[in-house]
Amino acid sequence: MSCPRIERALVSVSDKTGLVELAQGLVEAGVKIYSTGGTYRHLSEAGLAVEEISAYTGFPEMMDGRLKTLHPKVAGGILCRHDVPSDMEWLAEHGIVSFELVVVNLYPFRETVARPEVTFPEAVEQIDIGGPTMVRAAAKNHAFVTLATAPSQYGVILEQVAGQGTTTPELRRDLAAAAFEHTACYDRAIADYFAGLDGSDQEPQKFPATRSTSYQLKTVLRYGENPHQQAALYADPNATAPNLVGAEQLHGKELSYNNYLDLNSAWSIARSLSDAAAVVIKHNNPCGAASASALDQAARLAFDGDPVSAFGSVVGFNQTVDGPTAEVLAEPGRFVEAIVAPDFSPQAFEILTTKPKWKANVRLLKLGEQNACRERFETRQIDGGLLVQEPDCLADPEGEWQTVTEAKVDDRLLAELRFAWEICRHVKSNAIVLCKERSLIGAGAGQMSRVDSVEISIRKAGDRVSGSVLASDAFFPFDDSIHQAAAAGVAAVIQPGGSRRDDEVIAACNQHGLPMIFTGRRHFKH
Repeated sequence: MSCPRIERALVSVSDKTGLVELAQGLVEAGVKIYSTGGTYRHLSEAGLAVEEISAYTGFPEMMDGRLKTLHPKVAGGILCRHDVPSDMEWLAEHGIVSFELVVVNLYPFRETVARPEVTFPEAVEQIDIGGPTMVRAAAKNHAFVTLATAPSQYGVILEQVAGQGTTTPELRRDLAAAAFEHTACYDRAIADYFAGLDGSDQEPQKFPATRSTSYQLKTVLRYGENPHQQAALYADPNATAPNLVGAEQLHGKELSYNNYLDLNSAWSIARSLSDAAAVVIKHNNPCGAASASALDQAARLAFDGDPVSAFGSVVGFNQTVDGPTAEVLAEPGRFVEAIVAPDFSPQAFEILTTKPKWKANVRLLKLGEQNACRERFETRQIDGGLLVQEPDCLADPEGEWQTVTEAKVDDRLLAELRFAWEICRHVKSNAIVLCKERSLIGAGAGQMSRVDSVEISIRKAGDRVSGSVLASDAFFPFDDSIHQAAAAGVAAVIQPGGSRRDDEVIAACNQHGLPMIFTGRRHFKH
């Protein structure tokens, strides 16, 4: 039997986006609408003729809306099989009408518990009961019922209903699959919330007993890190917007797996800096970074940090890219793969998409404004499990910094050391960075020994090393790096301290008249 014509729709939604337009289209197609509580009022105020579900069931909403759709006249109207005579006879005997279309989305539980100030009773009240029941019933009976659980589905449903009075089996099956995923994610969010509570006072535990997240496929990528690896991008439905996965791509070809990794690093560093900042990423490490009073100045300093490595890079900005900044990016000899920023001015967009040789391919991602650090946890998959930790974005208490050498740090050097220390935490360990004029001029990243990182950073800086400052993400185990830095012309050092040979390292600094600060906090990035 083919799916019956859609004559009646049951509508009960928390998210009212696009609802009036959907209802208007359904009414024009001859569909009678039944609705509940706030949805009924919303549609009635829009001038639409809607029957309230309590008038149909003969049973009022109770308990502040907790009980309204848990009724045989609702469930029976959704679950009835139109090709089973006894089902239809049962409906007729009990005065039940069939619902061929169900439009339901659930209470905003995830959004509610994401609020830092949410209380346990508030969270509990956002656990939907009737909504998931209707969704699962309609999805189970998708042979005869069309089900919408998201506003993004309204358009195709309305198009088919207006055109043929019903929907295709393929669409109903796809909508049912999406609905089961919707309720699974919803229940998972509730389970995760309860698993993360301390049983004594309902306070969230930092690391709950169980952890799981359902991700939604956004796109299949051309390939992974290498052409022989397949890859895909999944979105976290619980992620706070705006975010990198949800960023608007304004221009350019499809983003690759490596592009996403580099863009994430570029944006993470750029948004951690308060003044206008530009970050140049190559192979997931900064080869250039700078902070200045104007964005174009920061861009030029960032590219000057390591011009050779910057070719074919990914760039991140913490402010809207303007025309002067775009001119810096479009200068001859530069090649940029992708750019992420809060926004792009019309002038900048015009320059970047018409002027440089790589204009057709450069990816421009508009991400919107964000706080410096929003993530509560970061995760990394390992064989057999998952590592979870707080992100390393907590500001270091500068009041706890100690100058441990005879030579002291003046205000100018202190400003440089602050910048170097912030950049250092984003470089793969063993990390050494050399900075000058709030610009990264040399980095040693991912080396097996700290002395190798020092050598690389000095070589990268070249003649610019004289007068620069050096930051190390962890303590110096020996004094050899200090002698290297002093011989190269480094003006000051900042590091966590904590080595058994700290006294030897301090003595080496005193020997060269080199001021050094201990921060007391390490910033490994493996």
